[in-house]
Amino acid sequence: MDIFRKSVLQFLPQQCFDEFFVDFNFFHAFCLKLAITKGLGIGIILGSVLVKVPQIVKILKAKSAEGINLFGVLLELMGVAASAAYCLANGYPFSSWGETFFLVIETAAIAFLILFYNQKKEGAYSFLIVFTTLCYILGSGFTPINILSFLQLASVPVVISGKLVQVVENYKNGHTGQLSAITVSLLFLGSSARIFTSIQETGDWLIIFNYISAAVVNFFLVFQMVLYWNVVPQKLKKSD
Repeated sequence: MDIFRKSVLQFLPQQCFDEFFVDFNFFHAFCLKLAITKGLGIGIILGSVLVKVPQIVKILKAKSAEGINLFGVLLELMGVAASAAYCLANGYPFSSWGETFFLVIETAAIAFLILFYNQKKEGAYSFLIVFTTLCYILGSGFTPINILSFLQLASVPVVISGKLVQVVENYKNGHTGQLSAITVSLLFLGSSARIFTSIQETGDWLIIFNYISAAVVNFFLVFQMVLYWNVVPQKLKKSD
């Protein structure tokens, strides 16, 4: 019981532990809302560990990044890296932004693979060195909070632009190329759920608006995945 209590108190305050497991009051308004928020946050983080893995695997299997716009990926990477550094500097609970940490790693891996399979191997390795150095500077505490706040604010149009570049690329190609339906769908669901958890855990409208924007543009990508579902194999086959 002591181990269980300590585990629960990692996520909920003593008041809520007593309400749930001493008084068995599972409908206490404040504690129920907090438990749902924490549960969603942890679920999103666990899902984010694998959210872009299907995309990475699809590129590796095909040995091609056909249809994936590098500029759009780099814009998204800049946005999520800035957001992660901002949340870290403000000391927000990891449950409110942890998936961003994993998205940085996975998005960087996708950018590397795009460069690698586009016959730019030296550029791919140079990218890793430069990006790793940039992440260290942003997350080490050396960067002033006012600069991080500006980067967080700027990350909203950056992330939107990155996604819209991919939306336009899909429209021009008439297919979604090597985009993964699983990854796109999970990103939409995760960003949508994050709107609620960010309101509850941070109240920071810079972050909240970021997730609202991400949910909207991710919806457009999901729509295109459905729209071009049967077109993908035919188009790619013609391009071989």
